[in-house]
Amino acid sequence: MSRKTLGLDDSLYRYLLQVSLRESPVLEELRRETGKMEAREMQIAPEQGQFMALLVRLIGARKIIELGVFTGYSSLWMASAMPADGKLVACDQDPRNTAIAQRYWEKAGLASRIELELRPAEQTLRQLLAQGEQGRFDLAFIDADKQNYLLYCNLCHELLRPGGLILIDNVLWSGAVADPQQQDSNTTAIRALNEELHRDPRFDLSLVPIADGLTMLRKRSAKEQEN
Repeated sequence: MSRKTLGLDDSLYRYLLQVSLRESPVLEELRRETGKMEAREMQIAPEQGQFMALLVRLIGARKIIELGVFTGYSSLWMASAMPADGKLVACDQDPRNTAIAQRYWEKAGLASRIELELRPAEQTLRQLLAQGEQGRFDLAFIDADKQNYLLYCNLCHELLRPGGLILIDNVLWSGAVADPQQQDSNTTAIRALNEELHRDPRFDLSLVPIADGLTMLRKRSAKEQEN
């Protein structure tokens, strides 16, 4: 028994996937293709994708916004858990990587649920707000440029309905956030975000040590914030 989260060696991690992962053939194919790329570390872990899909189902998410698409693995997990009339707004700036994503979205028969926005994510978020989309999204997944995480979180808070979720990736940053000697711009930005969210009354908070760390934020209603 342990009173803190277990570390996973390779053997235990293989066991976790063996008894837990339910990955479709298309998802597995995409993961393996991405695994051959130089930037493969940008892809989320399969157990995280499955966990996020479960959250989509648990809250009945019909409108999702994703910041940072890469090759579309996380998009595909979430879109597969949405109802047929669901909509996922996928924000990225890289046409090469997102071309891979679009190919697999089509292959999975889920392209109609995903709307790709190829421009800076902040522009898309602000346009959605200008179009009156405040409080209309159920879930946001943030996995983009780390120095803008707090900005994205605040904008997504406006777009989310009360009870909606914000998921933020890489919040443990391979352990660098706990090392005071690490003072590069990405590490300090994530460290500042973690500290800010710890005291933010707008959210219920849980930082889950899955993959590189996933922060889960539930948007509180105005009444909940008063209590």
